[in-house]
Amino acid sequence: MLKKATEESFVLLVDTHSACLLHVILILTKYFHADSNKVLESSLWRSSDYGSTYTKLNLMPGTTIIVTNFYICPTNKKKVILVSSSINERDQMLFISTDEGSSFQRQPVSFTVDTLLFHPSEEDKLLAYSKEAKLYISTDLGHKWTQLQERVTKDRVFWAVTGVDVDPDLVHMEIQDISGGYLYVTCLIQNCSDKMVTAQFLGKIDHNSLSVQDEHIFVKVTTGNRTKYYVSYRRNEFVQMRFPKYALPKVRSSEIAAQNKLFISKQVYYSIVLENVRSTKQPEENVLIDILEVRGIKGVFLANQKVDGKVMTLITYNKGRDWEPLAPPTSDMNGKPVSCKQPDCHLHLHLRWADNPYVSGTVHTKDSAPGLIMGAGNLGSQLVEYKEEMYITSDCGKTWRQVFEEEHHILYLDHGGVIVAIKDTSIPLKILKFSIDEGQTWSIHNFTSTSVFVDGLLSEPGDETLVMTVFGHISYRSDWELVKVDFRKSFPRQCTEADYDSWKLTDLQGEKCIMGQERMYRRRKESSFCIKGKSYTSALTAKPCQCTEKDFACDYGFERAPSLRVEGDRCYPDFWHDPDAPPENCHLGHSYKSSTGYRKVITNVCEGGLNKEQSAKQHSCPLLAPKGLQLGIKGQMLAVGPGDDITFIVHQEQGDTTSTRYQVDLMDGVRTIYENLTITDEPIQHRYEKPGVYRVNVKAENSAGHDQATLYIQVTAPLQDVHLEVVPIAGRNQEVNLTAIVLPTEANLTVFYWWIGDNLQPKLTLENSLIARFSEEGEVPVTVQASNGRSMVQDSKTVIVYDQFQVIPLSFSRNLDRFNPNIPEWRQDVGQVVTKIIAKLTGVPQDSLVTMVKPGLPTTADLYVLPQESTPVKRSVFVDKRVPTIKQVLSENNVSFIVRGGLRVLVTLPDYITEHELQNCDRKNYKNHGSLLRPEESSLTHPWLRFRKLPGRNVYAQMHNEKEQEMTSPVNHSEDTQNIIQGEEFIDDDLDSQTLGNAGSRSKFSYPRPGIGNFGPGGPLSCRV
Repeated sequence: MLKKATEESFVLLVDTHSACLLHVILILTKYFHADSNKVLESSLWRSSDYGSTYTKLNLMPGTTIIVTNFYICPTNKKKVILVSSSINERDQMLFISTDEGSSFQRQPVSFTVDTLLFHPSEEDKLLAYSKEAKLYISTDLGHKWTQLQERVTKDRVFWAVTGVDVDPDLVHMEIQDISGGYLYVTCLIQNCSDKMVTAQFLGKIDHNSLSVQDEHIFVKVTTGNRTKYYVSYRRNEFVQMRFPKYALPKVRSSEIAAQNKLFISKQVYYSIVLENVRSTKQPEENVLIDILEVRGIKGVFLANQKVDGKVMTLITYNKGRDWEPLAPPTSDMNGKPVSCKQPDCHLHLHLRWADNPYVSGTVHTKDSAPGLIMGAGNLGSQLVEYKEEMYITSDCGKTWRQVFEEEHHILYLDHGGVIVAIKDTSIPLKILKFSIDEGQTWSIHNFTSTSVFVDGLLSEPGDETLVMTVFGHISYRSDWELVKVDFRKSFPRQCTEADYDSWKLTDLQGEKCIMGQERMYRRRKESSFCIKGKSYTSALTAKPCQCTEKDFACDYGFERAPSLRVEGDRCYPDFWHDPDAPPENCHLGHSYKSSTGYRKVITNVCEGGLNKEQSAKQHSCPLLAPKGLQLGIKGQMLAVGPGDDITFIVHQEQGDTTSTRYQVDLMDGVRTIYENLTITDEPIQHRYEKPGVYRVNVKAENSAGHDQATLYIQVTAPLQDVHLEVVPIAGRNQEVNLTAIVLPTEANLTVFYWWIGDNLQPKLTLENSLIARFSEEGEVPVTVQASNGRSMVQDSKTVIVYDQFQVIPLSFSRNLDRFNPNIPEWRQDVGQVVTKIIAKLTGVPQDSLVTMVKPGLPTTADLYVLPQESTPVKRSVFVDKRVPTIKQVLSENNVSFIVRGGLRVLVTLPDYITEHELQNCDRKNYKNHGSLLRPEESSLTHPWLRFRKLPGRNVYAQMHNEKEQEMTSPVNHSEDTQNIIQGEEFIDDDLDSQTLGNAGSRSKFSYPRPGIGNFGPGGPLSCRV
């Protein structure tokens, strides 16, 4: 008689995350506040007695912290790391344990951890992916961290695979380059800088497409509406996965699922094994395929096929070569005969994954319980979505039994010796069902005295465990309850060999040779109440079979014609496939075999007998012309700096390489010829010294033909800064010139992104200027970003738009030009000083005046007089008395300020300053402060006085009647003014005494270069001796 299982309960809080260690259970509970979308509270609970009792851990007494997740080292389960933060998320920290969570050490971190990834074999090494898309490495169990890379794709980071990757410290990752594309790169954790990463795939890949699966690495590349898939086997060169033409694959693995087709391959060439497979599109472009691999027995798959709107479940025992519908049971769960008869009625199963990681999906299998399949579905001519009756098979799908009328969550204990089932329902429960005879009979167990909403099932680690935990909550507003159920006391002893019998695996037709061998498994006798235990093995014997026709499937480019029954299993070539064509890697002097249309099913181990591949014809490899030539750079950076080392990589998809010459032109005078370039260990390395754009060309040629590839390399220095120059005041619907001044000035191939106002869509230009109009009054933010492929810099300004305002042009005495470094900060400071002086002399409020000093020489400015708040509505009648007052002050020479060493600079109207300076070039100030004219020599008495460009300054000006825009380049100062550029303060900073502040200060405005030089009569002026 079966003894009653024991149970114990303990109350917990809210949402759970749990894990089992060697003898310890850790459970993390979190309270999630839906309105704020935040976790407001968390608790960590620890049990050291298999869940009988729990202790709440106090990680930081007196401080509220939020634990978001925890990770257990796979090679040493005593080591545990908690990821946590303060309640306000300002302080990020880890809690590290080396004793199964008995104690923790707090470790602050400077980044926000999103996920952790332990090394598969070295217990103290782990990677951390941050919420800022950066990747970090720690080699001391999380105490110290070093940033490896940034712009890394989440969940596309993989440690080296033992036995495949040479160095265990290698990391595979998908990263985004500065151009926005995605790359597959690897690096060692000791040095993972941009220059040390290695691009393992030539070219960009699709976002979220990198997948490292043991010996295989998969990537996807989409160009236009065409997608190609590539695979690398055992870290060899990537090759394009060859699917039958006109098929569109969606998922990567050794078994490939397509939009509605299932493919199978050994490595590169794929053949269709099933069409019209049902798929469901999920959020974020994910696609779920109705395919399930039956765990425990290799080669067995379940799939749902949709034909003419009807979904049917099929099973294969030989990796897709043959598919058959599931045989219905002969009776229902009550023993009554069912009316479902083949071929019009079959069993159909839902093949869905569970969203909740703590419950089983709709079909449950396990490696340690071969042949045992339990799933939800229905009988009939097709699968019905709302019907979820439970069925079970213990002979791998040959015969089925109905066990429940509704869907249940399933848990296998002791290698399937105990099957636990709890109803999947939205109402609270207090009972579970269990079977110890592979579902033949079921017992009911009251696991709690109070009904609970069940949210998950947990079992201890190891397939031999008989201890499980049910967790849930009593009500939606209550705490959570954890219930331990221990079946160990239900079995009095360990099993012996006499407690087992055997069963032989067969398919639905009774065939014993499956995947080339006869396999026999052991199962516990129904009369034996014993524990299988840790030493139990399910497989008994496996004997190879002789090969028959059923061990061979259609080769790449061939398909069966099921409608031609007289032909049996004959494979026919597709119209696009030439069976006698040489393979792409066929080299002159070698031979190849044309396909017979058949190949042995993958992992089939049959021996001798029929060999349908043996009659293949032998051919000599012809000389193939090169095709699919590709040229790339190691690291994928097409924009490099002068003097950077560049490694070019050449790849050829098809054609002979041993007899092909490769002519390489690096476009800077270097031309070379290579033999066997695509297979040599000596890559093309080069260094460009001068900035520019270089078109690198590689031509591959042999006597059968040629192909070529071109790559454009941008050699440019990184951008240092950008200054946005724009008028601070603009008129409504008037043209405004936006100009971006980039440093260094010799930067080439710069792209400018302009954001104006609240528009999220930028305007792109190759020119550094843009004409804009503002239709509404008020403040308009303007931002420009400059990018040259290696770097990006940004500057922002605000333009105030008015319907009406006044502009007064200003000129300065020419002695100011000697101290004009032509930089925005200096112009801003001069403008602020002039504004303050004019406001002080006229009584006009300073906030209604803005002085804009223009770029270039001679130094000029515009004074903006902004509208008054009390301006009458009828503007035509209103006369602004401020403008005459300002002009009077300027014409009376009352506006001046002092620059270095007492040199006074006069500010006045343009016409007046020109006449005044022509008559007073011999003023004392000129003599005392490095004058341009001897005091005893007057410009009016010397006929050689003329206009000229100041020495050392690259300034161009135009007359009023010229239409072209002025061009101004940065000033190249002569030796006597070089100290100004080097940062020496050259203007006093006492604004009250009418002096100018230093050039390092910044203000609200900076200004554009003028469209037309406004210098008054005579243009730019300098006096010469």
